[in-house]
Amino acid sequence: MLIKLLQDQFITQLTPIYDELEAQQLFLFCLAELENKTRIDLVMYPDVTTAQPEQWTKVLEALCRQKPIQHIFTKAYFYGYTFKVNEHTLIPRPETEELVEWIITSVSQDQPVRILDIGTGSGCIGLTLAKELPQSQVTVLDISTEALTVAKENAIALGVNVTFVQQDILAVTELMDTYDVIVSNPPYIRELEKVEIKKNVMDYEPHTALFVDDHDPLIFYRKIAQLAYANLGPQGQLFYEINQYLGKEMVELLTSIGFSQTVLRQDLLQNDRMTKSGI
Repeated sequence: MLIKLLQDQFITQLTPIYDELEAQQLFLFCLAELENKTRIDLVMYPDVTTAQPEQWTKVLEALCRQKPIQHIFTKAYFYGYTFKVNEHTLIPRPETEELVEWIITSVSQDQPVRILDIGTGSGCIGLTLAKELPQSQVTVLDISTEALTVAKENAIALGVNVTFVQQDILAVTELMDTYDVIVSNPPYIRELEKVEIKKNVMDYEPHTALFVDDHDPLIFYRKIAQLAYANLGPQGQLFYEINQYLGKEMVELLTSIGFSQTVLRQDLLQNDRMTKSGI
């Protein structure tokens, strides 16, 4: 079957669900994974065919059910690296790459840096920092056994040596060490915001990593900030990815705990998305 015809099928069947650009991107993702080809290959050889039309059909059917393509192929790309993901981990987002970049440019590149990543999921933040800052000592923490299993597999694949800790951060009274950087992308979507969440997120990504109660949406931020205030070393820094609607509240919270140097930064879409705090 001509791959060009498969492309037409993808666009036709997926545009009621996604916009045309997203549908094209989904097709190109499949083209790379199933055929090891790119858009340029298709332009240069428009008559190329596939030997596995059944597999293409299965993938398209799953996409029509709004299953994330990262779950179909059990992989996601983050900061130039490939991470295994599944239903127990969040799919890494581009705005989280911006947070990682901010951390990398904020710390010493030639000295050991002690880093704690709280709520690591697939490990995309902590393991990327371990790759990009090879002198760092990275600890990643999560409540989920299944998520930590995925993170450990990703650490092996990336060739990084990090420490894994399984803990419920809300039950922790004291961190196990002092750190130069503490970073977290905790649950922050309020129940009232569920109406904004797409089906491919609601039905397939872990709700415990996404949602918090409307009555205390900053519960994880408050707890982590309190622990960080007691366990950051000299010139230590606390980084968060945050709910875009709660930027002002986040700065007020961090100030009330004692952080005197908090910067609120927007992502590329001009949403309040991350904070950096010092003591």
